[in-house]
Amino acid sequence: MELHFTRTNGPVDDLIDRLIELVDDIEHKDFVREMILAALKVGIEGNDRAHLKLMNTTMKEMRFTGKIFGPYSGVKKVTVFGSARTQPEEPICGMARQFGKKLAEAGYMVITGGGGGIMQAVNEGAGPEHSFGVNISLPFEQKPNPVLVGNPRLITYKYFFNRKVAFLKEADAIALFPGGFGTLDEAMETLTLLQTGKHTPLPLVLIDEPGEGTYWKRFLMFLKDELEAQGYIGGTDFNLFECVETVDDAVKRINRFYKRYHSVRYIDKKLVIRLLSGFDASHLEELNNRFADILLPDGKIHFSGALPEEADEPEIADLPRLVMDFNLKDFGELRSLIDCINGF
Repeated sequence: MELHFTRTNGPVDDLIDRLIELVDDIEHKDFVREMILAALKVGIEGNDRAHLKLMNTTMKEMRFTGKIFGPYSGVKKVTVFGSARTQPEEPICGMARQFGKKLAEAGYMVITGGGGGIMQAVNEGAGPEHSFGVNISLPFEQKPNPVLVGNPRLITYKYFFNRKVAFLKEADAIALFPGGFGTLDEAMETLTLLQTGKHTPLPLVLIDEPGEGTYWKRFLMFLKDELEAQGYIGGTDFNLFECVETVDDAVKRINRFYKRYHSVRYIDKKLVIRLLSGFDASHLEELNNRFADILLPDGKIHFSGALPEEADEPEIADLPRLVMDFNLKDFGELRSLIDCINGF
């Protein structure tokens, strides 16, 4: 039998509707219906058992991710990456511990990979009550650090790609300390998602040791001397991240990003920037002039209230908005625009 996501499946659609009604309190029934249909479709399409196992585990892991993070949706979170091999007595580990402490004091929760080294130091600084651990099951059995053992906000994933989704989907900011392949992998993936607009704007902070730290300085040199010099990236792509040498500066950069900026949403090919507070109309002309190169031809930036399409977010209906005819490609300059708005 051939199944479709449209309502053309006759008795199968009726049975799915009855099943959904039988289970109380199901929200977003349209999506639940399509997930049931997707499971039925993959079952009749001749996929091997390994493929079905991957889909099954992925669905279970993503469901559990939503269950664990859901109750904390109103709390800002900072995902912190760094080496699991860093020793507790190393200065950079002390910085990570202090960073976690200052984030918790500022009202943030932290998300780490749940392992040792930098990750454990951040969890120690923030404390278990302000910590999430997003662990991974590895052949050599990476165990969660002592701060997270028994913590209800510890998740262990089978698949790296599900873990990556949790790291980025739940984060309001990303901070990276020095680390190995995994840390660089997360750095480049975050940069790619920000550069291509596949992730909404957020602070990305690279933290080095004061003075003698060379890890991110050399990384920055590589980006400039190889990637930018060869034309693989543009100069405005460097606006997507910030390099700092102190914990206080890192927290300051994250706080500053949310001074006035709240969030963005795309509606009918327009970018809607939601703000925590408005600003003087005299600055609007400045924005239109300074950022004309990232607007569509004859496009503009203007003030607005909530649009009708935002009715599904009533909790932020009262926030002021900017609506802009964004060209949907210069995301480094969009980050500069957000910085400018926060500076008014």
